[in-house]
Amino acid sequence: MAGRRLHYQKRILLCFILVSVWEASSGQFHYVIPEEMEKGSFVGDIAKDLALNTKELSSSEVQIISRGMNQYFDLDLRKGHLFVNEAIDREQICHQMEKCLLNFEILVKDKMKFFTIEVEITDINDNSPSFPVEELKFIIAENTGPGARFLLPEAQDPDLGTNSLQSYHLSKNKHFSLDVQTGVDGVKYAELVLETLLDQEEQKMYQLILTAADKGDPIRSGTVQIRVVVTDVNDNAPVFSKSLYEASVMENIPKGSRVLTLNATDVDEGINSKIKYLFRKISDKTSKIFHLDSSTGQISVMGNLDFEDSKLHEMEVQAQDGAGLSTRAKVVIRALDANDNTPEITITPLFSKVLESSPSGSVIALININDRDDGRNGEVICSIPAALPFLLRKTFDNYYSLETDQGLDREKVSEYNITITVMDQGIPSLSATAYFPLEILDENDNPPIFKTTDFTFQIAENNQRGDLILTLKANDPDFEENGRIMYSIIDTNIGDALLSSYLSINSEMGTVYALSSFDYEDFREIKFQVKAQDGGSPALSSNVSVTLLILDQNDNAPQILYPSTPTDGSTGVELAPHSSEPGYLVTKVVAVDADSGQNAWLSYQLLKATEPGLFTIGLHTGEIRTARFFLDKDALKQSLVVLVKDNGQPPLSASVTITVVLADSIPDILTDLSSVSAMAYPESDLTFYLVVAVAFVSCLFFAFLLVLLATRLHRWRTSQLCDSQSVNFSGVPVSQFVGIDGVRAFLHSYCPNGSLTTCSRKSQILFPIGSCTSTLAPQQTSDKSGPLLSLEDSSAAEGLQNSEQQAQPVNTDWRFSQAQRPGTSGSQNGDENGTWPNNQFDTEMLQAMILASANEAAAAAAANPDGNSTLGGGATAGTMGLSTRYGPQFTLQHVPDYRQNVYIPGSTATLSNAAGKRDGKAAASGGGNKKKSGKKEKK
Repeated sequence: MAGRRLHYQKRILLCFILVSVWEASSGQFHYVIPEEMEKGSFVGDIAKDLALNTKELSSSEVQIISRGMNQYFDLDLRKGHLFVNEAIDREQICHQMEKCLLNFEILVKDKMKFFTIEVEITDINDNSPSFPVEELKFIIAENTGPGARFLLPEAQDPDLGTNSLQSYHLSKNKHFSLDVQTGVDGVKYAELVLETLLDQEEQKMYQLILTAADKGDPIRSGTVQIRVVVTDVNDNAPVFSKSLYEASVMENIPKGSRVLTLNATDVDEGINSKIKYLFRKISDKTSKIFHLDSSTGQISVMGNLDFEDSKLHEMEVQAQDGAGLSTRAKVVIRALDANDNTPEITITPLFSKVLESSPSGSVIALININDRDDGRNGEVICSIPAALPFLLRKTFDNYYSLETDQGLDREKVSEYNITITVMDQGIPSLSATAYFPLEILDENDNPPIFKTTDFTFQIAENNQRGDLILTLKANDPDFEENGRIMYSIIDTNIGDALLSSYLSINSEMGTVYALSSFDYEDFREIKFQVKAQDGGSPALSSNVSVTLLILDQNDNAPQILYPSTPTDGSTGVELAPHSSEPGYLVTKVVAVDADSGQNAWLSYQLLKATEPGLFTIGLHTGEIRTARFFLDKDALKQSLVVLVKDNGQPPLSASVTITVVLADSIPDILTDLSSVSAMAYPESDLTFYLVVAVAFVSCLFFAFLLVLLATRLHRWRTSQLCDSQSVNFSGVPVSQFVGIDGVRAFLHSYCPNGSLTTCSRKSQILFPIGSCTSTLAPQQTSDKSGPLLSLEDSSAAEGLQNSEQQAQPVNTDWRFSQAQRPGTSGSQNGDENGTWPNNQFDTEMLQAMILASANEAAAAAAANPDGNSTLGGGATAGTMGLSTRYGPQFTLQHVPDYRQNVYIPGSTATLSNAAGKRDGKAAASGGGNKKKSGKKEKK
């Protein structure tokens, strides 16, 4: 056995060495190898046959494309060899086909070429003949004569040629022999022949061995046991109605469907006429597809009938009667193709990414379509959507190339998912769909584009440095670096300076900034170009024109052109005849404003004039005209101040002074013109005089303060002496009139603390009034101010001071109301805190009261030495000689009216009120007048 295996390996090696290779005229390469070669076995030198060296082969993309079968072969790119990738069983792939061919393609992507490879698989003796059964049983009647033939089962050997079944052998036996015959199809049939009569009584059963052998190397064989049972007589064998049964069925016939029915007859009767059907010769694959009913002879489908697997099925059937006699027939069943196979799509991508600039006709992928159906069922139509910029071109057989049909644009479509649809021509048609994703690579084929070709922006003048002026935006539909935009300003000259000294641009954002402050009066617009350039290679760019308008602001005051300001400081002089009528044009003020628009709208107005109503000026013309006729009283020289104002916000202005001389002719005023030219503004002398006057008044006020301070010191010393040298009037009898105590208290209540000035009737200086007695507290000082005495009362004031020096301190805790204060009955507006009388008449009344009191006191002292008074019945100190109801318990609500009970010297009337009432306004007024007259007489 080991020797046979060694011999078998030598034959494989020999076949391996004798592989023949040739190139067909169609570009095909043919290789021959035996079956059952081990994995990795050498098939052919592809590198040599394709004229590729191993270096080119290793760097190229080489791919094996198999159509609808396993990939039995593979490539070694380092050596360029084609080798077996999987063990190949010829009988399984090609069955009984005499020539077994395996076809596949080799794609060399760099060269864009297909090479069809055809590998022929030769047969080796790897299968032994085999019988369908392990044991055969024949029943032969003993009376069967010599020469009777019994059909033996055919042995199966899937090998071909000498490796297939070649001979049968029967074990030695004197009763039986073996007859082998060859049919028209070349198949050998073996029959068992009875040589001599059998005797059941001698031997009932015989054991025979049938051997089937091939002529392969090594020789293989198979055996089957034959058991012969000797029985009684059976005269007739079954007979088929025909020797060949044929049928054609669709491959998609349902399981259990009937294909055909065999028919055999036997003229015997009884058990010898009962026929049994069975397969005499059938392959294993066919036996799994068809079923034979042994009783009815009906052949039905029990497995999957596949046209693509096997188009023809052949078998032999046998009909045998009960006595063991049999006959045979041949059955041929053809499978008809049904459109039951969907087309298969195999995509071999050459590129998964292509540039958008790829020219039309560029091959992207190779597509192979395989439909296992036959005829029109296997004819296919391959298509892609018409809207895509691609097309399918059929190259050969069922191969298509996917090519670009028109220019690609990544900016419109960045990637495609190409749908490939295949449809066969069968009924009903079957189709298949495959998808091929393709990414479009970007190229820098789009320059940056602005929305418009020019832009206009505005900015106000006097802007700050670094202010954002505008932002430009360009769009580039390209990808990544090709779409990254850089902005720049094309530098030009603006006047004598470069544009780059005024403007700057952010290269990435496109924002333009001011590098300096713009002046509308220098330039009103800036025109420049901005360049947008992408980052591609080569870079693409586009320009846009930008107009930057400078907006005016009111930053320029009006400039007066006429009359121009003289350089010597004088004003302009215009002449106006005395005979000018109203509306006469004297002159015209001409002014300009460097601004524009409403900022340059000028208006004129007469700000100041010597004679306000003499001249008028046009609001918008600046014309100075006479408003009336000139009068003789009008000054010869008229000074006019004209204000020129613009209409900006805020408005700016300028002024000019014009001197208009009223004269009929120039010679008449030549002497005046020299003074006019040298005359300065009159306000300058007036200012000087005002300064002098303020200085004088300040000095006078300072002197007045010194005098006032000296007077205050003198009065302070006087008051000290008054307190130390007070006169005691205790021994003086109280008069029926006002007593000394009342006068003293009155004087202390109205202590003069004022100073007199000249023209006291026109002006008064008010000072705080406080008590001059030592009994008053500091906080009782009043904040009120009272009027000062006039000069003509100065003598009375001196007498008052003398009387005050002789008075004693009195209780000053009481105050006088308005009705109780000294003065005439008609005097009002007194102060609640006891101020000095506020008019001349009250002062004169007070003087009269003092004199009358003094006289009355002297007379009372002489007439009544005991000190008793006739008024009020004994007045005590501090009651000022009033009645007993004005005693020490007297309060602020009971203030005596010193205008009552006053004696006026030289008068026959006595002002008295015994009942203490004050009801005589007329009397009081009359007394006052008399006192005033007496005072004048005394003066």
